[in-house]
Amino acid sequence: MLSKAKTLEAIEIMGQMFPDARCELNHRNPFELLIATILSAQTTDVSVNKVTPRLFQLYPNPVLLSQVSIEDVIDCIRTLGLYKNKAKNIILCAQQLVANFNGQVPQTHKDLESLSGVGRKTANVVLSVAFGVPAIAVDTHVERVSKRLRIAKESDSVKEVEETLMKKIPKKLWSAAHHRMIFFGRYHCTSRAPKCQSCPLLYLCQDGQNRLGLSKKK
Repeated sequence: MLSKAKTLEAIEIMGQMFPDARCELNHRNPFELLIATILSAQTTDVSVNKVTPRLFQLYPNPVLLSQVSIEDVIDCIRTLGLYKNKAKNIILCAQQLVANFNGQVPQTHKDLESLSGVGRKTANVVLSVAFGVPAIAVDTHVERVSKRLRIAKESDSVKEVEETLMKKIPKKLWSAAHHRMIFFGRYHCTSRAPKCQSCPLLYLCQDGQNRLGLSKKK
């Protein structure tokens, strides 16, 4: 397992590799970020960014989205996976925002997770990106990178990965680390073809050394 010091070392190197790491979901306000993040489940940010311009042009606020038919929303997001469930979720989410939060996106985990389609990962994204609250959203990239680098255990749940990262990374770096890990996992340490041969983190990565036949027992 990587120590706290080595974990920070890895995060710093990722920052050098991807100095402009940021949320890649296009949005203009917390409401758009919330809806886009719900839509991003099990699909790519690129795919979401293709459908949200029309969606947000037609329904730019919770009131308008709360009143629309599911068929109209499906017409906007049909190219996304799970589009029927996502359409139901974002309409219900908008209705809940209007009924329970005066049409405003809430700023606590508890309130965000009370919304349809919002789990801890989505809540963390919204808190971090929209409101500047330190948070680590564990998506598939963050989970994969954490486990390949042995920052977290292979058997850890998503919540356990998040808790481990929060222990090993200073709170002031949580949001930056989250984006760096996503970029590192999305563009370098990819699922099927990680770029181990050219990876500046290879000296820290037991998984990469194993892949290249360079493993040494530590």
